Amino acid sequence: MGEPVSLASAADGFSFGAYRAPPEDARRGGLVLIQEIFGVTDHIRELADGFAADGYETLAPSLYDRLEPGFATGYDPDGIAKGRRYSEETPWGEVAGDLSACIAALQPPVFVAGYCWGGSATWLAACRCEGLSAASSFYGRRIPELVDETPRCPIILHFGRRDASIPPAVIEAIAARHPDIPIHVYEAGHGFVSDRRADYDPDCARLARLRTLQLFALHGGGRGEN
Repeated sequence: MGEPVSLASAADGFSFGAYRAPPEDARRGGLVLIQEIFGVTDHIRELADGFAADGYETLAPSLYDRLEPGFATGYDPDGIAKGRRYSEETPWGEVAGDLSACIAALQPPVFVAGYCWGGSATWLAACRCEGLSAASSFYGRRIPELVDETPRCPIILHFGRRDASIPPAVIEAIAARHPDIPIHVYEAGHGFVSDRRADYDPDCARLARLRTLQLFALHGGGRGEN
C-alpha cells in the first residue's frame, strides 16, 4: 500500500528514508508515526497502513539511518540489544530535526504518534517541533529524560500497568510534573499494541487506538478532505 520516500533533516540536511502510506479515501490530516527501537518494521508499516485507512497520510521515518540505512530488526535478544544501542546513539536533537522535516512534508493538520522509543520521541516532537496539532505517546520509557520540557500541543500518554520497564513511580512523576496531561494506564505490559510482542493485548490496543483517533478528531482531524 505504501511507498518509500526520502526527506532532508531540518537538523543537518541528512537524507533519511521514510515509509509513506497515503489515505485510501478522503484525507483527514497528516500523521508522523514513530518507530520502536526495532526500526521501521513490518509492524510499523502495518500501523501506518491502518492509520492511512482512517484518512491520515502517514509518514514513518527511519530514524536510525545515520547508523544503518533502512534498519529493521527482530524481537530476539540480539535485535533488542542492537535497537537499544542505536536508540542511545541517536541524539534527541537529530531526532527533532528529522521529525520536523516529516511535519513540514505533510499538509496540516499534522499529528504524531509513536511507540516504545517512539513514544519518547513523540513527547520530544510535541515539545520542540512546530506545526503539530496533537500527539499520542505509547509507553515512552525515556520521557523522564525530557520531562522538564512542556508539550506545545495537546498530548495523551498510554502506559501498561504491568510494564516492568516503566514502573508506576515513573508514571506518577510524569503526572506530578504535568498534571494537566491525560495519562491512560492499561492492564497490560510493555508493547501491548504490537501483535509481535508477548505483551500484546488486543483489547487495550483497540482502546488506545480509539482514544488516539478521538484526540486527532478533536483537534482538526475529524473532517475528510477530497
